[in-house]
Amino acid sequence: MGFPLMERVVYDRMAELDELHWWYRARREVLDALIRRTVQPPKDARVLEVGCGTGHNIRMLERFGSVDGIEIDPEARGFAERRLGREVSSAALPELSGIERSRYDLVAALDVVEHIDDDNAAIAGLASCLKPGGKLLVTVPAHQWMWSAHDELNHHKRRYSKRGLRSLIEGSPLRLDALGYFNSLLFPLAVGARLAAKATGRGGGDDALPPKPVNYAFERAFAAERRLIGKFPLPPGLSLFAVATAT
Repeated sequence: MGFPLMERVVYDRMAELDELHWWYRARREVLDALIRRTVQPPKDARVLEVGCGTGHNIRMLERFGSVDGIEIDPEARGFAERRLGREVSSAALPELSGIERSRYDLVAALDVVEHIDDDNAAIAGLASCLKPGGKLLVTVPAHQWMWSAHDELNHHKRRYSKRGLRSLIEGSPLRLDALGYFNSLLFPLAVGARLAAKATGRGGGDDALPPKPVNYAFERAFAAERRLIGKFPLPPGLSLFAVATAT
């Protein structure tokens, strides 16, 4: 797959909002907590983020070690390189051509696998980059019934059920360690917004930056999940995560 995984406007909006929007900011806090509690990479881990977009997760991932990024969209990759001050590779899933195999302690694919036609091959490709005992962290959008214009704009192939994500990992060379929902506390609001958008024929704009007080309230509500994730199962949410080990 050598073509962009999303519409150009999505990458442009990412570059504009990834340091401001509640979803990006809180998600980094939640994923940081999940990695610390559940992934537990070794000190000074070698980390690979596949599909790093504008590079907005990489500073968070660098808390765990040295991070290599991969992004196939040239403009997003260029933005990430300017932000990070170093090269970001271009390699498409599932082949990941030119990426060293059996090298990484942690491979992160954060809202990436849902863009790939053959998600089984994608997981196998990600797994091939792990050292024995290395960990894969995958996040995906949840609930096919929540499909909307947002998914169309982002070129999603599917949204996942918990059972579907479990089956995907269990059918791979990896051992499933943990599986669960997140972005759960705001889930009722999200369901209402998606249903309203479908009813009115509007959609695809739910990533706009809200007014500052709303943006802050949403950020802190979502970020509160950092205290729970990896400790307790969260109720159904907008997203699913899986952590798996290379055997």
